[in-house]
Amino acid sequence: MTQWLLSLEGTGAGRQVAMGLALMAAFLHALFGALQKGRHDPWLSRAAIDAAYAAIAAPFALFAVPWPEPHMWPIFAGAFVIHTGYKFAQAMTYSRGAYGVVYPVVRGTGPFFAVIGAGLVFGERFSPGQWAGVAVLMAGIFGLALYNLRTVTVDRETMVPALLWAVVTGAFVALYTTYDAYGIRATADPFTFLAWFFLIDGLFMPVYMWPRWRRLPSSEVVPLARRAVTGAVVAYLSFGAILLATRIGRVGEAAVLRETSVVFAALIARAVLGERVGPRRLALMAMIAAGAVAVKLAG
Repeated sequence: MTQWLLSLEGTGAGRQVAMGLALMAAFLHALFGALQKGRHDPWLSRAAIDAAYAAIAAPFALFAVPWPEPHMWPIFAGAFVIHTGYKFAQAMTYSRGAYGVVYPVVRGTGPFFAVIGAGLVFGERFSPGQWAGVAVLMAGIFGLALYNLRTVTVDRETMVPALLWAVVTGAFVALYTTYDAYGIRATADPFTFLAWFFLIDGLFMPVYMWPRWRRLPSSEVVPLARRAVTGAVVAYLSFGAILLATRIGRVGEAAVLRETSVVFAALIARAVLGERVGPRRLALMAMIAAGAVAVKLAG
C-alpha cells in the first residue's frame, strides 16, 4: 500500500486519487463536526473522540509502522501545539453557535489562506481560473453562513462571539493543513506520520477534560463512548484521507476540494440536527460545488 501511494506522487493519476481522497475527507469532516456539535458538550465529545483514536493508534504506532526518523519529533511537537489550539477554538465555536452557521464560516476562512500557504511552502501556483473557482466557492460558503444567520433561532445571544471564534478556527484550519502536509512529506512512510500523529494528538484533551468527565452522569457514559468510537473511526478516515491527498497531490487543490464539506454539513444539519435546507441554501451549495469543480478543471 505504501509503495503504491508513493509511486503516485507527482503523477496525473496521483492528482486524481488525491481528488477522490479530498472529497471523501469533505463528507467525513462534516460528519465529524456534527458528532462534536451533537448531544453532548463539545468539549467532552472532543476529549472522548481523542481518547478513542489515541487508543486505537497506539498499537499501530508502536508495533506496525516504521519508527519515526529523529527529525520527525520536532515536527510532531509542532503539530501537537497547532492542533491543540485548533481544538480549543473549535470547541469555543461549537459551544456558542448553531452548527449550520458556524461550520461554513470555519470552512470558508481556510481555503484562501491554505492556498497561499501552499504557494509559500511548496511553491504551488494557482491559475486565474482556479482563483476564480476559489472566489466562487468562498462566496457560496459565506453566503450560506449569512443566510443561516438570518434564519437560525437557536444560540442567537451568543452568535457574535461564535462567529469570531469560527474565524479563529478557520485560521487554524489553514495553518494545520499546510503544516501537516509538510509533516507527512517529511517522512519516508506516510503511515508512520498518520499513526504517530493520531497517538500524540489524542493525548491532551482527555487529560485536560478529566475533571469534567468525572462529573458526567452515569447514564451518559455509554452514549458518549459510542460517539467517541464512531468519531475516532470517522477521524481516521477523514484526516487520514486529506493528509494522504496532500502527500500525493497538490496541497492547495486538496484544501479547496475539502471545503465542499460545507455542502455535506448542510445536508447533515437537516437530516440529523433538524435544521432546514431550502432552495436558497441549495443554490448556495451549488455555488460551492461549482467553485470546487472550477478549481479542479482549471488546474
